[in-house]
Amino acid sequence: MKAFILKDRGNAVITEQAPAPALPEPYGAILEPVAMAPCTSDVNTVYGTGSRKPDNLILGHECVARILETASGVRDFHPGDIVAVPAITPDWRELSIQEGNDRHAGRPFSGNALGRSIPGVFAQRFAIKDADTTLAHIPAGVGIRDALMCVDMAVTGFTAAESAEIRTGDTVVVLGIGAVGLMAVQAAALMGAAQIIAVGTRPVSVELAKEFGASEVLSYKDGNVAEQVLKRTGGTGADAVIICGGDDHAMEEAIDMVRYGIGRVVNVKHYPGDGVIGIPKFSGGRGMAGKTVKLELCRGGRARIERLLKMVEFGRIRPGRLVTHRLDGFDRITDGLEMMREKTPELIKVMVVPEWAGEGIE
Repeated sequence: MKAFILKDRGNAVITEQAPAPALPEPYGAILEPVAMAPCTSDVNTVYGTGSRKPDNLILGHECVARILETASGVRDFHPGDIVAVPAITPDWRELSIQEGNDRHAGRPFSGNALGRSIPGVFAQRFAIKDADTTLAHIPAGVGIRDALMCVDMAVTGFTAAESAEIRTGDTVVVLGIGAVGLMAVQAAALMGAAQIIAVGTRPVSVELAKEFGASEVLSYKDGNVAEQVLKRTGGTGADAVIICGGDDHAMEEAIDMVRYGIGRVVNVKHYPGDGVIGIPKFSGGRGMAGKTVKLELCRGGRARIERLLKMVEFGRIRPGRLVTHRLDGFDRITDGLEMMREKTPELIKVMVVPEWAGEGIE
């Protein structure tokens, strides 16, 4: 079958020789993607300095798909259903999930396997091990773009905001307003934040950040961001800082600008390579600042994504607004990956629709 594979580090290609998946019994499903989205983490997998991935790995973890076949034990899904496929696919039968450890059950990053350690969704066919706990029904009236942006971008932004424990009237800073940061802005607004300070420069993201609830957008080009935030908060700092972008010093900046005693910093940004994610001694209170730091991976699973899709259904969120570009044809995945690598000023996310998707995929 045709698939987009990581031939080796720095070299991803489309091949027609990838092995077709077998149906996982007793709970699995075989699906075909009808809309896909290359991600910045796909860019890092191909070109970055993270952990080594298997050669000839099928890439991709963001898609809406049509079910082709289900195993004997599947109850709630049927061939022909078009479903959202969460980017995070925990094995819900792992024992440590009962301890609340759904994303790292059994081993680190076990829930983050799709397109990273097991075959992903950028193929004519792909398999999901447990359909009933992983796949998500899309409500009538929810568009494909909205559903596609829920499987990773929206769920990551909402995970970050919820982990920040945002309270009514809080001041929240969101560092980085790519797709995840924009969804964190919208989540913070829905959770009751009063002053939402977004940090970013691309005009398309700046406008959408304001639409999603940012009270203002700061630029690092105008000077030290932490100093700008402290000035706007009377020197107190933000109640919560959500890190969705920036360079290797983003954590240090967040610690500098968050409140002593009750401030919360949540990171959902990927830091490539090795080394240290630093905490400044001074703004860290020399180890005693009372500032909470959480390093988070987004949540996954059927229930989580179906709750987000319900937010779309009733008009609370509009994640489909993140899709700024559409490419038609499976082979355009290569172009989509390069677009996400270059991040031109008018781009937020790109949707790729394969030729077999059929009509009505908008």
